[in-house]
Amino acid sequence: MKYKKESFIFSIALLVVIIDQLAKLLASKNITSLPIITNVFHLTYIRNTGAAFGILQNQQWLLVWISIIVIGAILYYFDKLPKSKIAWTSIAFILGGTIGNLIDRIRLNYVIDFLDFRIWPAFNVADSALTVGAVILIIHLIKKK
Repeated sequence: MKYKKESFIFSIALLVVIIDQLAKLLASKNITSLPIITNVFHLTYIRNTGAAFGILQNQQWLLVWISIIVIGAILYYFDKLPKSKIAWTSIAFILGGTIGNLIDRIRLNYVIDFLDFRIWPAFNVADSALTVGAVILIIHLIKKK
């Protein structure tokens, strides 16, 4: 069961990282602002030097260390993860999203955001994976109790 869990989680996390990095590469090379649905959804290239909602602007090394701690915690508690593909998927999304943004922070000193709904701060694939993973994990843990 252990090998299955590891391959399941790490495969999904790797897929999230690859999709995230490819999307960010395409966004950085091809768009400044592209309306998909005018005034509702645009693809907008943004260099985010902070975290969600613009907090911790220009605190890249703090955000790098937070990412490393999150990855370390996942690896430390890996053997204690529930035996559930839902939990594994949520952890994989969190791990992949964290790694995707960590790559940007180390390589570029900012995170590339490009999904812009105009009423919400722009975000990226890694942010989406992190959010979906966290929500799924919270719901799973609440239902389990």
